[in-house]
Amino acid sequence: MPAERVDFKSVRARVSMETVLSHYDVRLRRAGRDEFRGKCPLPAHSSARSNDSFSVSFTRNAWSCQSASCIAARSGRVGGDVFHFVAEMEGCSIREAALRLDRSLRENLLPPATSGNNGPVPSTPENRPLSFTLHNIDHQHPYLLARGLGEHTAGYFGVGYYNGSGFLRGRIVIPIHNEDDELVAYAGRAIDKTEPKYRLPAGFRKSHLLFNLHRAIRSGDRTLILVEGYFDTMKIHEAGHPNVAALMGSRLSSRQAELIGTYFDQVILMLDADRAGRAGTAAAATELSSILGVQIVELASGTQPDQLAPEEINQFLGLSHDLSTPER
Repeated sequence: MPAERVDFKSVRARVSMETVLSHYDVRLRRAGRDEFRGKCPLPAHSSARSNDSFSVSFTRNAWSCQSASCIAARSGRVGGDVFHFVAEMEGCSIREAALRLDRSLRENLLPPATSGNNGPVPSTPENRPLSFTLHNIDHQHPYLLARGLGEHTAGYFGVGYYNGSGFLRGRIVIPIHNEDDELVAYAGRAIDKTEPKYRLPAGFRKSHLLFNLHRAIRSGDRTLILVEGYFDTMKIHEAGHPNVAALMGSRLSSRQAELIGTYFDQVILMLDADRAGRAGTAAAATELSSILGVQIVELASGTQPDQLAPEEINQFLGLSHDLSTPER
């Protein structure tokens, strides 16, 4: 089967650093006529003291990080273009980064670049509540059973196969609510190898909320179990832990950190045991440990929470490592 073709020149012309940084919720300040600086968002960045090492030129559509440890972790590379940035954020090759950007443009998950992108990365509005709900969702679809999700749990979360109209047709739909229990989006999970694996509506800002946070708040537990994905959340809830929420990725945003600090006193980090998950865990622990107690669950290499049986989940949660317990 021939490899999927990607036109690097065409994708580069249609994607700006401003758009990509906004997608990852990276905030920068103006430091010159065409320079914007801030904290490095790369998973490879491990220095807690380098808060102003990341710089971007929107005119050149390029970025760099001057932190010595970050450069060393990236085999001596100081920076690059949008492809290098996405490759570093996602832990993939340059070619795969270009393919992902191309797919995101075709699926309207990223807005195309416009001329004159010389301002700071703009603020984005909160996700607005939807004016509709999807119907005729199959909570007993074989895909859910194969993922170890019971019908009761699927129904409780409103998750199931959707065969209606729209861009989510033929996918497993997952309702997403904000902390006030308002439905703001549906994620669509492919049931085969169709790309993209997940579809989200154009303009949806997943970094502005946490999946299942509204239910975790209602649980009354002041400790939050934080995971990466939707199915991680549902499997941990099914194991008897309603105080669980997901980043919908491996990187904690400043807005998500604020939400956690507002509603909880402790957080248990249970991210995937892969490169992105470990980097996300380290970054989240650094970010959160100054505002609340942090514990870390160390899973076996290559493992993610939704692959665990309920008794394994309970065992891991009982053995989480206490990192910090600041006074409140």
